[in-house]
Amino acid sequence: MNKIWKLIISLVLPFIASAIGGLFTVSSVSTWYVDLVKPSFNPPSWLFGPVWTILYLLMGIALYLVWTKKFNKQAFTLFGIQLVLNALWSILFFGLKQPLLAFIEIIILWVMILVTIIYFYKINKNSAYLLIPYLLWVSFAAILNLAIFILN
Repeated sequence: MNKIWKLIISLVLPFIASAIGGLFTVSSVSTWYVDLVKPSFNPPSWLFGPVWTILYLLMGIALYLVWTKKFNKQAFTLFGIQLVLNALWSILFFGLKQPLLAFIEIIILWVMILVTIIYFYKINKNSAYLLIPYLLWVSFAAILNLAIFILN
């Protein structure tokens, strides 16, 4: 497979997860979520879209760098697992309106992102570095998720 197709596939996969999560987010973000008590450090709603777009783009580039360096089934599996967990969080939090379950799940997601970073680092250091902002944002999201659960 040539590099252009690898790049396209690598970029599309994270945005598929984004679209799946978005289906569940859209239905609640202007209704249920609005009525939740949020902590003082809750970012403005308009910030989430641009941040996640950048993070999904970085995830895709990271996957591409690993894929072009060496096809590795375990690296793809780890990336796939964390991507599924990423989409699952939106389903639990926004779709099912279960902040506690979403918090438990986001901790598992955080661990899987870390494992993916460690594994990617062994194949291509730059790919691992590209996932660090994702890990940091999910760390913040986990704290925000917990605070929303506690306040509500």
